[in-house]
Amino acid sequence: MERWFARRRRNKALDLAYRQMTLALDTVSELEKAIRMISKGKVKEAKARIDHLFLIEEDIDTLRRTVLEELTKGSLPAKTREDIMHLVKRLDVMADHVKDSARNVIILSEVELPAEIWRRYGDLASDLVKCATLLRKSLEKLGNDPEEARRLSQEVDDAEKIADRKYLEIKTSLIKDWRELKAAPIMILKDLLDTMENIADTCDDTADYIRILTVPK
Repeated sequence: MERWFARRRRNKALDLAYRQMTLALDTVSELEKAIRMISKGKVKEAKARIDHLFLIEEDIDTLRRTVLEELTKGSLPAKTREDIMHLVKRLDVMADHVKDSARNVIILSEVELPAEIWRRYGDLASDLVKCATLLRKSLEKLGNDPEEARRLSQEVDDAEKIADRKYLEIKTSLIKDWRELKAAPIMILKDLLDTMENIADTCDDTADYIRILTVPK
């Protein structure tokens, strides 16, 4: 991706955009680590990980605003500015979904939940990390190997489908297997599940846009 930027008259806006995108993808890994820690009873460590995630989110917000300001200055071709804006905004939305998920995790950490629940959510989080990792690789190949970027973007789509199946399995379990839980935890668990699905969907949406960028002109 850095070479893709370089070919488009690399400047401050492009440097900042690349940084913003990579940070957004990093938040997914932080979320997965926090959920795994809670599943092991390490609530304090999980909250510290989420605090770190929120700090990353603040950096992302600052970078997004700066990138958009730089792009309005018009030092890049209009099509390049449009492409960068699309990628930045998509990954900013994804980071927002990660933040919403983390907030739900904090709330649920105060409730006694079956270990199986945290294990299942941890497995889903691992699938999200796979989606984000493949998306990062696709972005990195965007400049010097568009065919590989396109292939990797398809793998993001495949990984999203796996995450979606897991989402449906967990949602079914909320109704069938964990009915003994009180209504409030169930509501938060469902909200967490939905925000995690949104992470996968946004990764896939970004991968779709990469496929558009790699169509031979």
